[in-house]
Amino acid sequence: MMFEISSRSGEARCGILGFRRGKVRTPAFMPLGTYGTVKSVTPEEVAGAGADMILGNTFHLMLRPGTGVIRKHGGLHEFMHWEGPILTDSGGFQVFSLSARAKLSEEGVHFSSPVNGDAVFLSPEKSIEVQHDLNADVAMIFDECTPYPATEDRARESMELSVRWALRSRRRFDELHETEPDRGEALFGIVQGGVYPRLREASLAALVDIGFDGYAIGGLAVGEGESERIAVLEALVPQMPADRPRYLMGVGTPIDIVDAVSRGVDMFDCAIPTRHARNGQLFTSRGKLKFRHARYADDTSPPDPDCSCYTCRNFSLAYLRHLDKCGEILGPRLATLHNLHYYQKVMQDIRDAVEAGTLARLTTALRSAYGRA
Repeated sequence: MMFEISSRSGEARCGILGFRRGKVRTPAFMPLGTYGTVKSVTPEEVAGAGADMILGNTFHLMLRPGTGVIRKHGGLHEFMHWEGPILTDSGGFQVFSLSARAKLSEEGVHFSSPVNGDAVFLSPEKSIEVQHDLNADVAMIFDECTPYPATEDRARESMELSVRWALRSRRRFDELHETEPDRGEALFGIVQGGVYPRLREASLAALVDIGFDGYAIGGLAVGEGESERIAVLEALVPQMPADRPRYLMGVGTPIDIVDAVSRGVDMFDCAIPTRHARNGQLFTSRGKLKFRHARYADDTSPPDPDCSCYTCRNFSLAYLRHLDKCGEILGPRLATLHNLHYYQKVMQDIRDAVEAGTLARLTTALRSAYGRA
C-alpha cells in the first residue's frame, strides 16, 4: 500500500492511497458492502457514484456464505464483481453489537450465530484468516469495541485486551502474507480507549510500537455525544503518525465527516446513506429530506435540483413517495443511488476545499443546510 499526501489546509489533508487494484482519493468515504453487496445497487452503480473503495464484513461473510465459497471465486472482489480496493471490518463491532449472546475471553469470543444459533468462535487469528481468504486489500485487526458509557477501569481493561489482540493479529497477518504475498496488502490497527484521552494515547503508542500500515479510531459513534467525539479526535489525531492514513470507523453524517476531516482524518465508512435511503430519507444540498411526508404527494420537482445523479435527473419527489407507498423495490434503489452520489459529491467538495483552503466555508455551508450552527 502506498499513501501520499498532496495538499493540506490546517490539519486537513488530501492524498492518494495506492493499491494493486487501484487508487483511492482521500479524504474517502467507503460505502458498506457488508454481505458482499452495497444494498440494492450494482457495483457499476457504486463506482459510477464516485466511490473508489468499499467495505466488506468479516463476521457476516464468515457466517454466510462462508469463506470457502468466496475463495473458490478467487476472493471477495471476484465474488461480488467489484474491481476496486476493499477494506474488511474484522468483526469486532459485530461481536460488540451481539454482546448479549457472546462470551469474551483472552482467547477470543464465543457466541451463537445470529443466522442459525450455531456455536461460533472468533479470535484475532481467525479474523485475519477470514480476511486473508476474502483477499481484502486492507484488513483490520480484531479488537473489542469498548461500550459506551464505560468507566475508565472498564475502558482500560478493554483497550489493553485489544492491544494484545492487535499483536496476535499482526503476527498472523505476517505469517499468512509470507506464504501468499499476493493476497492482501495492508493491515490497520484500531485505537481504543473510550472517551479517556490517556487511554487513547496509551493504545496508540502500543499500536505504533507493533507497527501498522494505517491507524483507525474505533469505539466512537456508539452512543457518545458529538462534543465527546470531537474531544477524542482533537486529543488523539495530532498524535497519530502523519505518514499513515487515519480512519474514523462508523462515522457518519456529512457534518460529522467534514468536522473530522478538519481535524486530520482521511477515511470514513457508515451505513447512514444506504440505511436512511431505505427508510425514506435523502441527503441533499438543502439538508435532509423525508420523502414519505404527505407534502410531497404531488411534488413534481426532483429530490435535489442541484444534484446530477440518475435519480434527480429523471424522477420527482412524488414518484419516490409513490414507490415507497406501494412497496416497490425501485424506491429504495433510487433513493440509495442518490445518497451514494451525494456522499461522494460531498467528499469531492471536501477535497476541493482542502486544496483551495476553503474548508471552513464548506463546513459553514453544510451546517447551514443541516440546521446545525
